[in-house]
Amino acid sequence: MAWFEGFERLTVTLRGLPVHFRRSADWSNHKPVLVLLHGFPQTHVLWHRVAQQLKDRYRLVMPDLRGYGDSSHEAADAEHAHYSKRAMAQEVIDMLDHMGVQDFYLCGHDRGGRVAHRLAVDHPGRVKKLCVIDIAPTFDMYKATDFSFAQAYYHWFHLTQPAPLPEFMIGGNARAYLHAKLGGWGSQGLGYIEPEALVEYERCFCNPTPNAKGWPAAIHSACEDYRASAGIDLEHDRESRARGDKIACDTLVLWGQRGVVNRLFKPLELWQAQCAGQVSGQAVPAGHFIPEELPELTAQALADFMR
Repeated sequence: MAWFEGFERLTVTLRGLPVHFRRSADWSNHKPVLVLLHGFPQTHVLWHRVAQQLKDRYRLVMPDLRGYGDSSHEAADAEHAHYSKRAMAQEVIDMLDHMGVQDFYLCGHDRGGRVAHRLAVDHPGRVKKLCVIDIAPTFDMYKATDFSFAQAYYHWFHLTQPAPLPEFMIGGNARAYLHAKLGGWGSQGLGYIEPEALVEYERCFCNPTPNAKGWPAAIHSACEDYRASAGIDLEHDRESRARGDKIACDTLVLWGQRGVVNRLFKPLELWQAQCAGQVSGQAVPAGHFIPEELPELTAQALADFMR
């Protein structure tokens, strides 16, 4: 099957910044819209196999999140607000507004799940149903940090160190770092990744192009994603919880049996506490990168849930 057959690749400028995405080529039909958000250290191509399974059911939209792939890689502000999940979610909303999409189904893996969480809380009237894959709520994960979590998710603490320390440490051998991440978290090596996808991950993450401060732009923006999560995102989460804001729509939670989330957290219970709608979910026989390890199962779970 041709790479992303049936999809078009577009870049639009929103609020002065490029937003890159793929969407179903036949955009004029009346199928429901399903938005798929990727995580670290990947791009929208994470969804290729899932997209081929679902393209006859939905109009699919798969963006590169801010700071990833061929979307913008701006140098950060002091508060890391530019890479807050609120700002990243707003960019997804702006993209959908540009396409004339009012309401949609939404699924996010890893960092994309955290953007999807914030989007569903901030824009409750837009999301018909939500799926989050292999995450627990950010606030709860940080709150429960202990030795085991810090060992397993050391990057949560390394990437948040002041710039440009992690940028230059990772940039010294970005390809080795990328492969270690993609092969870890219960994924048992790189065999689950399509060759075309791995080439794209390497092209985007290992890009040595510097930003305005002279730091490797792609690595810096990925670090900023995590710096925001450890700071301004937690502030937003505290404010939302204090107001009693919850995810309004029904939510599906999938997590990997071999992953850290399954070992250290109770994801279904934690998401039930943050949702006003019905929450369902299950552990599946995979590590962290479920959409690539189990694309048929992922696609079927989404199709069954997002009818």
